[in-house]
Amino acid sequence: MQIIKSVEEMQTTAMQLRFGGNLISLVPTMGCLHQGHISLIQSAREKADKLIVSIFVNPMQFGPNEDFSIYPKSLESDLEKCQANGVDFVFTPSVESMYPKGFSSFVGESFVSSGLCGISRPTHFRGVATVCLKLFNLVRPDYSFFGRKDAQQCAVIKKMVHDLNIPTEVFIVDTVRDSDGLAMSSRNRYLSKLQREDALSISKALFKAKELVQDGVLNVDRVVAEIIHMLSMKRRIRVIYVQVVNNETMEIARKIESGKSMVCLAVWVDSVRLIDNIIL
Repeated sequence: MQIIKSVEEMQTTAMQLRFGGNLISLVPTMGCLHQGHISLIQSAREKADKLIVSIFVNPMQFGPNEDFSIYPKSLESDLEKCQANGVDFVFTPSVESMYPKGFSSFVGESFVSSGLCGISRPTHFRGVATVCLKLFNLVRPDYSFFGRKDAQQCAVIKKMVHDLNIPTEVFIVDTVRDSDGLAMSSRNRYLSKLQREDALSISKALFKAKELVQDGVLNVDRVVAEIIHMLSMKRRIRVIYVQVVNNETMEIARKIESGKSMVCLAVWVDSVRLIDNIIL
């Protein structure tokens, strides 16, 4: 496994791989790898000849009062996990190399990103789209892999790839959950034992929503109300949003359509912001 820190070296290496006839998979991450990331790596490994994982905590997708300065980092452990799972190259650029002095070009997506997290984090998806486009230009991957837990991010990236004719195929891998149901997230490390106990109501509420739909309840308001009711019973949880949306466009759904509708939510567990979703 080769570790690449230079933007120029990453671009040159990727070009050489393509000239050599290799298909390339890319898994963009912010590090602090958990089993959710490993599932992305394993899916990507099966698809291509060469697998590149990027580890870069992207400052552009954090708001001014968010947790960029304390975002968990575990590079040594991350590299061991990459090695154990057949990664060929790990790209670990510095902030200065990705955004050199004078950097002033950004990518904006104005439709899919406008609701949900786009309301409470207005610059977040601009940062996501910008860094992903830079990675796509550096690596030129045939296949790119993202996790469904970040459903709106997935939709934004797919829209950008489509609109800007980026030659990569985007694969969305199902959310991986701990045995207690909590969706795996690097921010779970912030949770105390008591906070985690309350956070478990997130997945329980989503699973309950799916059961309601399977039992024939197709009223959006009823499903949303049930989720909010279950979350409100935990004193550490404050709801940011709970919405039923189309799982491709992120538009608010007026009715629930099997396989096309998704419940997305974001909450504060005290000071920890968590997101999750489930397809109905």
